[in-house]
Amino acid sequence: MQLDQINQLLSALATNPFYQGKLAGLTKVSSLAEFSERVPFTTKAELAADQLAHPPYGSNLTYPLESYAHFHQTSGTSGEAMRWLDDAEGWNWLCKNWEWVWEKAGVRRGQAAFFPFSFGPFLGFWSGFQSAQSLGIRTIPAGGMSSENRVKMMERLRPEVLCCTPTYALYLAEIAGKAADLGVKKIIVAGEPGGSLPEVRARLSEAWNAEVIDHHGMTETGPVTVTDRDDPSRLLVRHEAYFCEVINEDEKGVGELVLTTLGRYGSPLLRYRTGDLVMPDGDFALKGGIIGRADDMVVVRGVNLYPGAVEEVVRSVCGISEYEVVVEGGGAMSEVRLSVEGKGAEELQRRLQEVFHLRIPVVEVPAGTLERFEMKSKRWVQK
Repeated sequence: MQLDQINQLLSALATNPFYQGKLAGLTKVSSLAEFSERVPFTTKAELAADQLAHPPYGSNLTYPLESYAHFHQTSGTSGEAMRWLDDAEGWNWLCKNWEWVWEKAGVRRGQAAFFPFSFGPFLGFWSGFQSAQSLGIRTIPAGGMSSENRVKMMERLRPEVLCCTPTYALYLAEIAGKAADLGVKKIIVAGEPGGSLPEVRARLSEAWNAEVIDHHGMTETGPVTVTDRDDPSRLLVRHEAYFCEVINEDEKGVGELVLTTLGRYGSPLLRYRTGDLVMPDGDFALKGGIIGRADDMVVVRGVNLYPGAVEEVVRSVCGISEYEVVVEGGGAMSEVRLSVEGKGAEELQRRLQEVFHLRIPVVEVPAGTLERFEMKSKRWVQK
């Protein structure tokens, strides 16, 4: 199935200026192995440079500009925001992938899903919102209001499903006081690795008395994975829609996820280096979710620190409501320190040393000092 879809995609890209040069006339392959051998990687830096050279949308457009009806852009957390267009067929493909997420999450027709965020240009839950409506899931948008008013709205409407980042779900629980009384049965999280971290999942589940479902995707690719409910430590991959490869695996089997979008002809990606670090678990899953990002790792006195690993230790300490990591210096000379709200600074410093064999200073700051995030959190600060 994937080979047929790849050959259809290669054939369609004869009118795509960005890939014309990269493919050098290649329109068909005889195997997935040949595809991997003959098709070069696509990188985020390459796409960003293309958009600078061909503003505002770049040249990765297979059809005339008037064919595109949907505009989105990346969050820009790892560089300049990239703009992304979809035609009707490509957008329908994205929404079908999100329907798969809803199905795997066990959300049923007639239930209500609450979307507590401002509807900006990111793709994320936009496609989730529309696909939910197509499935008969009642959608409740809650943009343009304060977090306190969102909690009050949930108290009145009692939606069964909450869709947001792990960070924001924890913050809403902090505001609500007794989030378990709001009626939420499932929380679908995305945008951060927390949904696949046992300590974060446990804290969310306890605060809301709800099942936590992780979901991973990108504006450039669309929705890719969802929690395996039989084994929440794994993310299931949507292989019907993506050809997945893992490259540069280390001794533990962790490598970088490479994706080819099999149904987004209007704005395709071939062998896209996502920067996401994963551990394949058989043919159809990723163990431990998104372990980290290749460009997020910080080396401190010879020890590799990933934000997700640090967050798991932070969330294992009761009493800490929010935190910030300050990185000073660069390269092998980097140093890190943490600021935390709540109680447990000494305990956290001890646990960080036990896990990473590093002394990482932790200081307690007054409540309300640290920033709260509605969308992707930016807790790591370079100074």
